[in-house]
Amino acid sequence: MTTTQEPPAPQADAQEYSTHPGAAANRLFGGLSAGAATLILVTLAAVATFLLIEAWPAMTASSAELSDKVHWLGTESNETLLATIGFLVYGTVLISAIALLIATPLSIGIALFISHYAPRRLAQGLGYLIDLLAAIPSVVYGLWGAIVVIPVLQPFYEFLERYLGWIPLFAAADDGSVSGTGRVALSAGIVLAIMIIPIITAVTREVFLQTPTLHEEAALAMGATRWEMIKMAVFPFGRSGMIGATMLGLGRALGETMAVYMILSPGLTFSPYILQAAQHNTIASYIALQFPEANQDGVSALITMGLALFVITLLVNMLARWIVSRRADFDGAN
Repeated sequence: MTTTQEPPAPQADAQEYSTHPGAAANRLFGGLSAGAATLILVTLAAVATFLLIEAWPAMTASSAELSDKVHWLGTESNETLLATIGFLVYGTVLISAIALLIATPLSIGIALFISHYAPRRLAQGLGYLIDLLAAIPSVVYGLWGAIVVIPVLQPFYEFLERYLGWIPLFAAADDGSVSGTGRVALSAGIVLAIMIIPIITAVTREVFLQTPTLHEEAALAMGATRWEMIKMAVFPFGRSGMIGATMLGLGRALGETMAVYMILSPGLTFSPYILQAAQHNTIASYIALQFPEANQDGVSALITMGLALFVITLLVNMLARWIVSRRADFDGAN
């Protein structure tokens, strides 16, 4: 009968780790990392505190007081600060939703083509082009949208009204006509979609490229087609990344100012009609419109609107993180 002996316990180092030559550098690096993480929280808290302090006078003032001091507010129920913020939140969410509905499937399709279908040279060229589009300033998109995109889309709007006008979204004005200028919510949503496509595509492409090769080869070895392999291996692995990329694009759309300011004919309503002018506006665009002529009380009211946008963006990111965490057990997300 043979017996086994336990291997001897490893001898303790002659020198404690605290006196190791790299220990000081390790502690320094840990402190810098913790400081960088803390700086993010401090910055977020500082922004929130600033918004609350500056918005407090407008938040606590009565409608009558604000209407006397701020020329773009009134005492009617639809002219108060709260009502104006409600109209702007609705317009912001509506236009951003239009942009997201258009951009998300296109971005995922482009990312799939670059990562799994395109030849190597073509994929490199398209990837460079996508990165270049993401760097174009929003004012350039706004000019291009106002001068080029809107005239091109005008016949399409007439087509939508003629054949789909029974749907409230595409209904015409009371006189039976579609906006002759094309400066409507759908135009703003389309231009915003073009702006966020590079952002969503770039992030999604990198996520797809991180899919383990063994997973893809295993699916193909089981007889799956390329599309079936993508459904079985690529999409489950990259689900959390796709959600994160979409939320990045949504954050850009929610806070976009100049492009919407240059394209949209502004209005303050809860109208569902996206082919009619003077129906909607966004928070960021409205702030840019009113800020040059705002007095101290007007600035406080505009900062209140900025606080509303801050809260919306924060809630969107919290929702995205919750969705990702819910899927973590299924796709390996952290």
